[in-house]
Amino acid sequence: MSEVKVNKISPRTACGTVQLGDSGDTITIPAGATITNNGTQTGFGRTGAVNWQTGSIKTGDFTASNGEGYFVNTTSGAVTVTLPSSPSAGNIVAIADYAGTAATNAITIGRNSSPFEGATVNGQIVINRQVVTLVYVDGTQGWIPVGENDSSFLTPSYVAASGGNTTLTCGNFKTHVFTGPGTFTVSCAGNSAGANTVSYLVVAGGGGSGYWYGAGGAGGYREGKATSDTYTASPLGATTGVPVSATGYPITVGGGGAASPSSPGLGTNGSNSIFSSITSAGGGAGIGVSGPSCAAGSGGSGGSAGYASNAVGSGNTPPVSPPQGNNGGAAAPSGGGGGGGGAGAVGQTAPGASQPGDGGIGVAIGTDFFGPTSGSYGTPGPAAGRYFAGGGSGANCGTSETNPGGAGGGGFGKGPLSTWSANAGTTNTGGGAGGGGGSYGNSAGGSGIVIIRYKFQ
Repeated sequence: MSEVKVNKISPRTACGTVQLGDSGDTITIPAGATITNNGTQTGFGRTGAVNWQTGSIKTGDFTASNGEGYFVNTTSGAVTVTLPSSPSAGNIVAIADYAGTAATNAITIGRNSSPFEGATVNGQIVINRQVVTLVYVDGTQGWIPVGENDSSFLTPSYVAASGGNTTLTCGNFKTHVFTGPGTFTVSCAGNSAGANTVSYLVVAGGGGSGYWYGAGGAGGYREGKATSDTYTASPLGATTGVPVSATGYPITVGGGGAASPSSPGLGTNGSNSIFSSITSAGGGAGIGVSGPSCAAGSGGSGGSAGYASNAVGSGNTPPVSPPQGNNGGAAAPSGGGGGGGGAGAVGQTAPGASQPGDGGIGVAIGTDFFGPTSGSYGTPGPAAGRYFAGGGSGANCGTSETNPGGAGGGGFGKGPLSTWSANAGTTNTGGGAGGGGGSYGNSAGGSGIVIIRYKFQ
């Protein structure tokens, strides 16, 4: 092996480049040798490792450089590490909690206008002795933690919003109650490290009663529980909430359907309630006409039949999952209205002319959904629960029996002739109207409600 001993290798005049070996050659650096870089390096795979700056422990805010790792001491207070500006793909920075004090005094990772884990928020180290290595990937995801890290370093951010007739605060959660139309205005959408979805309860207006005996079905009941939420969901609660962005969401609260003013006896369906992508269908109207084969209204829950010749209304129309309601009940052959469908059960088929059908029961949601003022909404249910979306009860045609509407705001049906004035569905429950007695009095469905709940801190 030949050997060349010189103190300096320089390029020839006007060349400017020195090449060591040819393609395919191997350049060996022996053990104990040191290579010092006083210039700029390229093509050395810097995305794989950093040069740890052990001679300079950082105790105050600073801006990091590509290819360097830093020990940050937060014993005396929090420190912000600002990432390099205008980074290129493959740039790498590492940060370590030097004294094990990040849980007390956090290390904020300033993104310096670049995305951080695909979001426009800073990162944060809040676990003692934690180390994070960050690589800049592209303009979409920006800086991404790599190596052995197995959790997000995003600073937790939470939903912030306004709107509604009432706003309730309970622990870390806020609840906005809309008893009429309005706008749910989101000013901060939060993120996955904190909370960026909301729970919802959307109940439509209940259906109105038929002219003779038929009761209204409950308004559609739709509920979703965000993964960040802790309240007691109803049996119909979806296991996911609705993601939100910083914008205004128009809220529609459906009104109750009107009673039929005259024969042929079909009332009016309730109106839909809407929040974001969630629409609850208005309850189906009751029907009450002797002879012709007429059908009660279909909707969130179906209206009931007042006569044997009448068809019941279908619930969960249009279909959603979990279902938003049930079918109405059939009439007795000798005349006695069935019960309107409820969110929790079908309306009862009338046992006989003197015993109309009960309204289908509604659904109970935990009082912890609302907070300390839960008694103001829905109707009393089991322990720690409030009912919504009960069907109205049918009316009879001869005795003085009064039968109950479904728990959840369903109206009572009435009889006999002298007391055939039915009860309306309860306001802001989506309850169906109780069946009535023609010109002696019919009733309207109860209006709906929209309630939105989220983690705000």
